[in-house]
Amino acid sequence: MPRKQQLQIGRASVEVSNLDKILYPKTGFTKGHIIDYYIKISRVLLPHLKDRPLTLKRYPEGVEGFFFYEKQCPEHRPKWVKTGSVPRSEGGEICYCLINNLPSLVWVANLASLELHTFLHRAPKIDRPTALAFDLDPGAPADIISCCDVAMAIRDIFDALHLESFPKTSGSKGLQVYVPLNSPVTYERTKAFALSVAERLTREMPGTVVSRMQRSLRKGKVFVDWSQNDSHKTTICVYSLRAKERPTVSTPVTWDEIAMARNKKRADLLTFESGDVLERVQRFGDLFEPALKLKQKLPGTEAFQQDEE
Repeated sequence: MPRKQQLQIGRASVEVSNLDKILYPKTGFTKGHIIDYYIKISRVLLPHLKDRPLTLKRYPEGVEGFFFYEKQCPEHRPKWVKTGSVPRSEGGEICYCLINNLPSLVWVANLASLELHTFLHRAPKIDRPTALAFDLDPGAPADIISCCDVAMAIRDIFDALHLESFPKTSGSKGLQVYVPLNSPVTYERTKAFALSVAERLTREMPGTVVSRMQRSLRKGKVFVDWSQNDSHKTTICVYSLRAKERPTVSTPVTWDEIAMARNKKRADLLTFESGDVLERVQRFGDLFEPALKLKQKLPGTEAFQQDEE
């Protein structure tokens, strides 16, 4: 197989290289497989990437080799890869890649950017998050089943506030819960609200949940990471591959699936590889589509506190 090829996608010609290079040694999953997955999943993935500044997480030698994060969109990018500017906290700005079309997605996949990390906002409205997000990170021996209890507690809190929430796997060891907003709100409000929820869970589930950042506190508990609700933080995008032993994917799931996995204590019911996800999309469509369209208003902290009482 030639080291470099030109892949024609619509009017764009995308150079791809080393397609037979194995990037997941335990499974033989190659760069060609990675690009093929992203092409096949693009119908549901691209709407979630659209206009969201993207941090690339690149593994040029595969998942067992070194990796690096790349925020600044490479200067050698093709003209059809658009960018969005985000101010640096120390001054200046970073021009992130915007993956708004299939050629751009294939281009970043060819860079061995296995993982796609996005902001909660869309360019150019970089101060306007479209969702509230909770990243549930279990500290061993806690696991994804431990996260199920916490995720369902989060769902119950928002159900009481008449707000819908949607779970997905991280593709690694935990879960994430998103509350779509798609309405005028600031990071200042969403971050404060997320912290209030995390602190409430710590009070109600002290043996299970921790909301403070110190890693020493996380053993055997689930860290409810509320800090993701920040204009400088990125989170793994739904349908992104993860750089694990196997090509697992951050996968949207239903609350019934969360309950079943918890009741049966089977973590494997919440583990999905690329092929599994393609089959799920064929069967269910995009379970995370409400995150794109559902408009909900975040209540004030007063309403939240009344609900707690």
